[in-house]
Amino acid sequence: MSTVAQRGAQHTGYRDYEADERHVSSWTGWIDFGGVVMILSGIFQAIAGLVGIFRQTFYVISNDSSQLLVVNNIHTWGWINLIVGVIVILAGISLFSGSTWSRIVAVIFAGGAAIVNLVNMPLYPLWSIISLTLSVIVIYAVVAHGRELREE
Repeated sequence: MSTVAQRGAQHTGYRDYEADERHVSSWTGWIDFGGVVMILSGIFQAIAGLVGIFRQTFYVISNDSSQLLVVNNIHTWGWINLIVGVIVILAGISLFSGSTWSRIVAVIFAGGAAIVNLVNMPLYPLWSIISLTLSVIVIYAVVAHGRELREE
């Protein structure tokens, strides 16, 4: 294109489609990282659920304790953790698609897992803090850098 045509193109709204490629920064790796962490967090959650179902004496607090916030039965709480863990694993797998709906689902279920782990704190504090931290990292990764994987 000649110099005159380039100047005219700048003023008439001409758009150079070859130069307008989608810019994806290195931060998109955070989404993959968030997906992997979400899968690991879901596995941790599911393991905690299986422990609650099959070995209730493992936890710091005994069954039917007044310190349990939501559910007074560790067996029931184990099932809740197992179900949440499986859902978080599936949401983490869907996050690799990069679609908008998978990012929304990932944030919702990572937030839900964070709340479950916060309520789970009296049962096993260290495990709950680790899982809660992983959920917050996933939310940060998806919210701060998810826009870079937007579908076109």
